Amino acid sequence: MTKKIAVLPGDGIGPEIIAEAVKVLEHLRTDGLDIEMNEAPVGGAGYEASGKPLPDDTLALAKASDAILLGAVGGYQWESLDISVRPEKGLLGLRAELELFSNLRPAILYKQLADASTLKPEVVSGLDILIVRELTGGIYFGQPRGIRILENGEKQGFNTLVYSESEIERIGRSAFDIAMKRGKKLCSVDKANVLECTELWREVMERVSKDYPEVELSHMYVDNAAMQLVRAPKQFDVMVTTNMFGDILSDCAAMLTGSIGMLPSASLDANGKGMYEPIHGSAPDIAGKNVANPLATILSVAMMLRYSLNEIAMADRIEKAVENVLDQGLRTADIDSEGMQKVSTSEMGDAVVSAL
Repeated sequence: MTKKIAVLPGDGIGPEIIAEAVKVLEHLRTDGLDIEMNEAPVGGAGYEASGKPLPDDTLALAKASDAILLGAVGGYQWESLDISVRPEKGLLGLRAELELFSNLRPAILYKQLADASTLKPEVVSGLDILIVRELTGGIYFGQPRGIRILENGEKQGFNTLVYSESEIERIGRSAFDIAMKRGKKLCSVDKANVLECTELWREVMERVSKDYPEVELSHMYVDNAAMQLVRAPKQFDVMVTTNMFGDILSDCAAMLTGSIGMLPSASLDANGKGMYEPIHGSAPDIAGKNVANPLATILSVAMMLRYSLNEIAMADRIEKAVENVLDQGLRTADIDSEGMQKVSTSEMGDAVVSAL
């Protein structure tokens, strides 16, 4: 049966990196991958097309597809818009409307890029962490929220951190299931010493753990987790945490690998349907210059094939092809080093297709 993929290039470098990922998918289609790709605007591009960062037609396409491949959203030209129609609302809208509650963000240090990390090689060599971030709840979505005027005339901003037991349990089970397929170690990150919401988080994680006796569950406060990621990151295998904590910790973990341009991500619903995107932003300062690193987007395609389309062998092929081009010494600007061959966005995409 033909699998439908919604291709949402977005803004900034999004269209450039998505073009290289589509090259890879087109090549795999000639090898028998049965897919149909349809493109639509989102983010700033969606606002320009319809006045909304998530146009109705784009949302309908995403809902009708088996998987979504996203570039990036945002840019300087839209920063003055009301927050309700800024590009980032398109991304949040997709996550909420599609109930993509489980965000998988790997931090893998490729041996070819060990020198790119700012940490000592012995600290990060062999690093392979997967952070499972709850994506549709917590302080980013909690109500009430806003900015109000107090009686003395002073402005006050407020947001609400809230999680129900069922929300915590479903992200917990997602993380435990993944831990079972890896090293059977799961670290749950919270701030239970000062936040009642995450006190409940810890309580539910303990309860869910009883259904996964083979998985070693540990708990860590978020401030300590941030420190430990820099001090001794290889102690972690799978980490699970709230929306905001996961947002922060996953970027910290990403930079342990030397470049945020190398890391993919997946956001899954309860049935395995997902949205796949690189974890970096739209990088408007380099947009249109053909210098962005497309490997994170190409690796996001591998995650899509593995988690949503059940094409494990083809996912493995993509990952091996990326290793191949790194072995050849090909580097985009963000991972370039002495003695390597610097290539453009499109040249890197061509090299991966050639390696396939």
